[in-house]
Amino acid sequence: MARRARRILPGFGLSLGLSWLYLGLLVLLPLSGLFLKTFTLTWEHFWETVASPRALAAYQLTFGASVVAALANAVFGLLVAWVLVRYRFPGKSLVDALVDLPFALPTAVAGLTLTSLYASTGWYGRYLEAAGIKVAYSSIGIVVALTFIGLPFVVRTVQPVLEEIDADVEEAAATLGATPWQTFTRIIFPSILPALLSGFTLALARAIGEYGSVVFISGNMPMRTEIVPLLIITKLEQYDYAGATALAVVMLTVSFGLLLAINLLQRWAQRRFEVRPG
Repeated sequence: MARRARRILPGFGLSLGLSWLYLGLLVLLPLSGLFLKTFTLTWEHFWETVASPRALAAYQLTFGASVVAALANAVFGLLVAWVLVRYRFPGKSLVDALVDLPFALPTAVAGLTLTSLYASTGWYGRYLEAAGIKVAYSSIGIVVALTFIGLPFVVRTVQPVLEEIDADVEEAAATLGATPWQTFTRIIFPSILPALLSGFTLALARAIGEYGSVVFISGNMPMRTEIVPLLIITKLEQYDYAGATALAVVMLTVSFGLLLAINLLQRWAQRRFEVRPG
């Protein structure tokens, strides 16, 4: 008679029940309250709030800047992870620690620092504005802030996968006549694609909901540099709680749809490029 494998944690039923209870109290219950508050609006009032020109401009800026920042992090985060894994150089531990700095730094501090750097009198801003590039108080500044806070997600997701790929694989491919580009596109990239998509998803999710680092550098001009989280705060300050929850429901729905689509794409890539024995 086969003996049942002993588990370190409690059995499946108890673990699943505790997981649902934890998620219900922390995630499902607050989100349910959000939807219930929105139901106090009439359809006309709801549509007038979520489809106003000011709200549409805020959606476009928030999601557009978030996608651009996540794509930039996917490219440069992969480069940083590659350098940290494949090379040894003085100060490597310091660079490795600096990657995590956006995780620990309060977002308001990051926003103040970036604003002072990219303002017209800042270290970077004075030269960029002389070249005709305005970063602070523009949409470019928002992308800079969202890129700053999203970088660690890509690096820390891709780095362990790169460490598992033996450098001998690259040498074997070179021995068989493959060029460096062919080795990267046909061997390295398919192996790290699922992890890269995970990092992109995490960076995108963080960017969509970011507030503290953006509110200082954006300038908060309606129809131009106003993000949706700031518009929600404005509604709350005007005691329009139902209008604020209506905007939040739209953000939640669109964000969940985006994340679900990217997760499905990640699973497809994992199955498509899975290495099968034999």
